[in-house]
Amino acid sequence: MSGKPSSFSLSRRQALGLIAVTAGGGAFLPASAMAAQSSAAQASPYAGLALFENGAGVCTITPEVTEGPFYFDPKLERADVTEGKKGIALDVRLQVVDVDCRPLAGARVDIWHCDAQGAYSGYPGQGDGRDVDTSGQTFLRGWQKTDASGIVSFATIYPGWYRGRTTHIHFKVFPDDRSVMTGQLFFPDSLSEQIFTSVAPYNDRPGKRDTSNADDGIARRAGPQSQAALRELNDAYQALMIVAVKPG
Repeated sequence: MSGKPSSFSLSRRQALGLIAVTAGGGAFLPASAMAAQSSAAQASPYAGLALFENGAGVCTITPEVTEGPFYFDPKLERADVTEGKKGIALDVRLQVVDVDCRPLAGARVDIWHCDAQGAYSGYPGQGDGRDVDTSGQTFLRGWQKTDASGIVSFATIYPGWYRGRTTHIHFKVFPDDRSVMTGQLFFPDSLSEQIFTSVAPYNDRPGKRDTSNADDGIARRAGPQSQAALRELNDAYQALMIVAVKPG
């Protein structure tokens, strides 16, 4: 499928708070920044993610999870990874920081995920019937380097689902030439369910999603710090996460 990522309005909009969380579920931001977050988020294109201060405290290292079977490096440095795939427009913003909550500039960040029908680019034998072949394609993959605030932003679509896994986006962070951190970013089940049952092209496929966050062993091991903070914009969703890494 191809076309421009779509915008939409759900009949039951949820109040999705803009919350950056640690492994324990608490806020990364210092108290002073938390007090200013509401007003600052209105003016900042990073919606509060760049409010870190040097010495703000110790950040909990984001846990690593399995890479999965669908990674390859397409050697595509780009901000827009959609390649015309249809779906709900999604802005993925990750801020890479160290254990002291200091932003890491110049770190490479890769993302990859499935399309609205649950298929990844570049591999055969996918889909419910194992008959989908996307060999040679590179949609919904790409990488960038973090800016001075440790931030990367990718234009993509809300990922679909495939059997045995909850909805997720894979990422790799290369803080330097000697180390790599592999993780996954997860989404609220309630939002995913509404999209998959009421919005095309997600609801064009037969069958029903068989795995929730609570049923997914990888999501359980990753914990709450790997849950995306979501914000609803006029024409897209914005998924934000702070990734704390330990350089090699």
